[in-house]
Amino acid sequence: MTAVLSDWKLATGNLLRAAGSGYRLLMPGPFHLSAHVYDVVYSHLDYPASAEYVEGLIRERNPAASSLLDVACGTGLHLGVWRHRFDHVVGVDLDPNMLAVARERLPGIELHEGDFASFDLARTFDAVTCMFSSIGYANTPDQLDVAIGALARHLAPGGVMVVEPWFRRSAIQPDSVRGLIVEGDDVVVARTSRWVEVGDDQSELEFALLVTTGGEPSI
Repeated sequence: MTAVLSDWKLATGNLLRAAGSGYRLLMPGPFHLSAHVYDVVYSHLDYPASAEYVEGLIRERNPAASSLLDVACGTGLHLGVWRHRFDHVVGVDLDPNMLAVARERLPGIELHEGDFASFDLARTFDAVTCMFSSIGYANTPDQLDVAIGALARHLAPGGVMVVEPWFRRSAIQPDSVRGLIVEGDDVVVARTSRWVEVGDDQSELEFALLVTTGGEPSI
C-alpha cells in the first residue's frame, strides 16, 4: 500500500497530523439539504485538473492501475473524469442527496451509500481516493484511524491511497468571516463561512447558505 498526501493544503506530515491531531471538522455537513446547489457553490473549482493531478500520483506508483474507488465522492465530478481514465470506477458517499445527483450525472457507474469509517464493499481496488478535505469529518484521531483503516482495507496489493487532508493550522483564522456569491442556471447562491477556534487540537467551520431561485429564497 502506498499512502499519498496531496500538497494542496499540507506539503509534509503523516495522515494523523494532516487530518486529525492538528485541527478537525465539527459540523454535520452543510449540503445534506442542498445537494442541488453544491455544484453551483463550487463551480469555481477545476475538478478535471485536480483529477488529473491525482491520477498522476497514482500512475507514478502503480502505472497499471485499472480500478479506482472514490470515497466521499459527493456529486461525482471527480469520478466523471476518472471514469474515462480507469477501466472501473466506484463511488461511496454518506449523503443520499449527493448520490442522487451523482447517479443522474454518471449513469451506469456503481455508487454506494455508506460511512467512510464503516463501509465494506468486500473487494479491493488499485487506487482509493478521498478528496476535498472530506477526511476532516473524522472528528477525533481514533475516528481518523478507523476511517483510514477502512480505506486501506479496500486497497489491492501495491495499491495507492490518495487523501486530500484538512487545512493546516496556519490557514485557519479564528472568527474570520468570508463570503461568496455564485450564479448558476436560474439560481444565485450566497454563502458565508466562519472559522471558530475551539481548542488547541480542533477547529469548527460554520456555513450559511442563501439560495434564491425564481420562487422564494431558501436557507
